[in-house]
Amino acid sequence: MFTGIVEELGTIRSIQVKPQGATLEIQATDVLSDAKVGDSISVDGACLTIRFLTSETFTVDVSAETLRRTTLGERKIGEQVNLERPLRLSDRLGGHLVLGHVDEVATIRSWKDEGDASVMQVTMSRTTKPYIAYKGSITIDGVSLTVSNLLADAFEVTLIPHTKDVTTFGTKRNGAKVNLEVDIVARYLETLLKNTEDKKEWVKQSASETLDLNFLAKHGYIE
Repeated sequence: MFTGIVEELGTIRSIQVKPQGATLEIQATDVLSDAKVGDSISVDGACLTIRFLTSETFTVDVSAETLRRTTLGERKIGEQVNLERPLRLSDRLGGHLVLGHVDEVATIRSWKDEGDASVMQVTMSRTTKPYIAYKGSITIDGVSLTVSNLLADAFEVTLIPHTKDVTTFGTKRNGAKVNLEVDIVARYLETLLKNTEDKKEWVKQSASETLDLNFLAKHGYIE
């Protein structure tokens, strides 16, 4: 689990394409200070596992599924990626709870300046829209951001200069693809509400039945 606060920008040093995925070698500094093989790491918002380490790089395997559902399949040697180590229980939660499970790939539609800040407009699908709330949290390429405006098929986030300086957003342009992960709270709330409705329906059906041997057998209390 992560918090959406990028620790550093890594640089892709090599890409090995395989029949069922790919292997990325990424140059980094800060995230390697206490890293070990088997650790999780967020790369542009996707949770991956370190399989090999040197003093300057780490290597991760990217499955075919991850390549399909994220922008990692489009990355090129020399490009930078946002990196974050997993959250410790003793750490400050500077952003919000992020799993590193990308929900969809979206597109940056536009940028506009508001003083020193920049407003980025990002597309969203009908599938993702119900989970995005005004003033709620959203993860874009592993960065925890706040939704500042909601449109019919897009949303906006406001980036301060520091965020653009320490993430890949400083080089993103219109048309760039980005990884989206909705707030996990919205996912759990949906499941809770669905289970509540299912339970209400079960109670309603049960109330119309007579409590007898047939009822007990039907619901597995007796054979």
